[in-house]
Amino acid sequence: MSDRDEWLALTTEEALEPDLAICDPHHHFWEHPGSRYLLEEFRQDLAGGHNVVGTLYVECQQKYYEDGPEALRPVGETRFVAELTERASDGIARGIVGFADLTLGAQVREVLEAHLEASERFCGVRHATAWHASEKIHNAHTKPGEGLLLDGRFREGFSVLADMGLTFDAWVYHPQIPELIDLANAYPGASIILNHMAGPLGIGPFAENRDDVFREWNEQISALARSGNVAIKLGGRTLTMAGFGWHKRKKPPGSIELAEMTGPYFRACIDAFGADRCMFESNFPVDKASCSYTVLWNAFKRVSADYSKSERASLFHDTACGVYALEGS
Repeated sequence: MSDRDEWLALTTEEALEPDLAICDPHHHFWEHPGSRYLLEEFRQDLAGGHNVVGTLYVECQQKYYEDGPEALRPVGETRFVAELTERASDGIARGIVGFADLTLGAQVREVLEAHLEASERFCGVRHATAWHASEKIHNAHTKPGEGLLLDGRFREGFSVLADMGLTFDAWVYHPQIPELIDLANAYPGASIILNHMAGPLGIGPFAENRDDVFREWNEQISALARSGNVAIKLGGRTLTMAGFGWHKRKKPPGSIELAEMTGPYFRACIDAFGADRCMFESNFPVDKASCSYTVLWNAFKRVSADYSKSERASLFHDTACGVYALEGS
């Protein structure tokens, strides 16, 4: 057991509403020196009692091909996940979101076709564009520049993605939401899924003005919701960049505290988008920095307790399966 797992074990809970069907639309696998999160580790987290009937894998630069054309190397990640979960009978990685460099423009079609050939479960691309000028904020792993969503070459590649009927996962920080609105309105036929609610930041220059950040973020989320081709993943509030500092505590928070602190963000999104365009996500193991899988989903269930049965079915399962066309979940 790692030090992190020992720390997480200091706060344990029974799974609430264990029969409620869940499709987790955002998790990763990785293997780094000193950090491994593959099927075994994920299943240990899933064993906490929640009824997770399907999941969606999202790219994190794993197992790229080591040779061949540079543009095609990310296809190795799709093949890796497909092979890793080929015999999984528990719904893990029903869909795979990979990476393709959309700044390739029209040439990205070859890459997307290679992903589809690597796995029939490939359903879309995440080209992370989260960027901020502050050195205290970690920019996305794809090392984007400022204003990438507005770039002509990027949009040329995005158009190909949309024409092929594939989804686009957007990872931006909250000051970039206007750029995503512009993209969504320019391509109304594209299916866009905003990750982690645009990660309203609570570190660096935003550390001391959480209320101002929330107001600005809430206004922009409401504006984004008017773009009917955008859905949103409800999660990421236990990321360290959210600024709550739970990962520094002697003991992890429980689901009651998590629900109290994060609930206003989730409810704002549900009010703006409607349950049929919202989906709870784990973002594990990244969000594992602050709480366990069981505690996290308990918090989601507490936050959503007052919504109707059909709304909760959307939030926990149906929206994700519909947006990503996941079969068997």
